[in-house]
Amino acid sequence: MGSEDGAKRGCFADDNDQRTRLLGPDQIPPSPSPSMQHCSYKPTDNLLTLPTVLTLGRVAAVPLFVSTFYVDSWWGTTATTSIFIAAAITDWLDGYLARKMRLGSVFGAFLDPVADKLMVAATLVLLCTRPLEVDMFEQVPWLMTVPSIAIIGREITMSAVREWAASQNSKLLEAVAVNNLGKWKTAMQMTALTILLATRDSSLGGSGSLVASGVVLLYISAGLAIWSLIVYVGKIWKVLVR
Repeated sequence: MGSEDGAKRGCFADDNDQRTRLLGPDQIPPSPSPSMQHCSYKPTDNLLTLPTVLTLGRVAAVPLFVSTFYVDSWWGTTATTSIFIAAAITDWLDGYLARKMRLGSVFGAFLDPVADKLMVAATLVLLCTRPLEVDMFEQVPWLMTVPSIAIIGREITMSAVREWAASQNSKLLEAVAVNNLGKWKTAMQMTALTILLATRDSSLGGSGSLVASGVVLLYISAGLAIWSLIVYVGKIWKVLVR
């Protein structure tokens, strides 16, 4: 989730985030790009494959996720955190199944990054609009806002960059191929958001230190997101000036 940054449903099967999908690096939208020449198998024509059904489930879970977030009880927090963790697991699982069962599809490749971005963006917005009741957020109200803007802004920018690269040539497409920064960014981001969602339950002992660790991981994730964007732009620039 957060879905960086793996070869989504099939081509460029380096599995940096253990997910191999259909189109090229990191959430490239479906397009008749040279990246398809790198596929190790032909995408299925079926509209609803098992991986795609799992992806649709993640999209459908977003409204439920938002609803449980505003339930003021321990089970609301538990439900919200459980939905997020389940979404993260199915994000990995649908890519695994697409690779192992050769069930990658163009529709699934289009939908997967949409589902990932919806869940992550919803989580960040919810956490910003209803901060945890701890001293650090009362003293520094913008603490969650800064990394959230960085992460969401980076995802929007990279989606546009990859769509443009896919419409150009294979060299530009290779320039935006996934790198290890994406793997680490995604791991940090998922861990941070899970911690910040779970610690909304005030009954957790030592929640203050847990919240602090979640915030630190989120800032690290935001830093890696921005740095990976800079790396991609640098690679694109090298291709363009040749």
